[in-house]
Amino acid sequence: MAFTAFRDTHPFSQFVLSIFIIIVCFILFLVGSIILAIPLFGLDSISAIPTLDNLTNPDSIRILKYFQVVQSIGLFIIPPFIIAWLFKGQIAEYLLLNKKITGIGVVLVILLIFFANPAINYIGSLNTRMVFPSWLSWMEEWMRSAEDKAAVLTEAFLDVKTIPGLMFNLFMIAFLPAIGEELVFRGVIQKIFTDWTKNAHLGIWISAIIFSAFHLQFYGFMPRLLLGVLFGYLLVWSGSMWLPIIAHFVNNAAAVIAMWMVSQDKIDPAIEEIGATSESLYIAVISFFMSIALLFLIKSHKKFQKTS
Repeated sequence: MAFTAFRDTHPFSQFVLSIFIIIVCFILFLVGSIILAIPLFGLDSISAIPTLDNLTNPDSIRILKYFQVVQSIGLFIIPPFIIAWLFKGQIAEYLLLNKKITGIGVVLVILLIFFANPAINYIGSLNTRMVFPSWLSWMEEWMRSAEDKAAVLTEAFLDVKTIPGLMFNLFMIAFLPAIGEELVFRGVIQKIFTDWTKNAHLGIWISAIIFSAFHLQFYGFMPRLLLGVLFGYLLVWSGSMWLPIIAHFVNNAAAVIAMWMVSQDKIDPAIEEIGATSESLYIAVISFFMSIALLFLIKSHKKFQKTS
């Protein structure tokens, strides 16, 4: 017998239930991962969870990467499938995983991410220069501290020299977040707020704000917000979850590969600064309009498919 108790509930109730399911899954996976980690890493290693003070220790990095993967699975991968089953019964249909995409659509999405990168970097450079009034200096210090710690941890994760290390980073930083975060933020939260407000644009922007705020990296809030909006419109205009997943993966994978190639002296480190300098306004403007054009091409391609 199908379980239908939550299928006609108000979007607010669905949102609260979704958050509850995400938290419960995260806690269960965290407890299970700690138990599993004892035979994998040893009780002494787990009882002294690594901190930012000992990131030079390879064993510490391995433990932190292990928990990062578990967190991604428990927080993002599993919950949306449970939520989709509760709210719809048809998981693939609820999450729009059953909608086909074309090779042309994939190529357009890859081009979109690369053309959007300078504009996103420029907005990010403006975001990093955010200054608070003196009476909020305590908040600015806290945000700066959180941003610096996140940067140190990310740098430690990306510091690999081998191809297997690069492949694992692609799995951890690109593959898992691309699937999990899109299923949660676009597949569940965007859908809930679109149904709640009866407006697809509001659903996209609200979910993008939540998506960016969730990362707790305030000096990267605006570029991540715009990426969330980009992924949201890809979902609405293509009708398929696969295009925002591919876009998310390409965006993260490009950053991981670029950092690895820089560390191997294969490319110029300046490639990471494209669009991020104060002199890059004209590049950012071109990037912005090219991105808009590609988005509408993707939308038009979807309409052409329906007509055909």
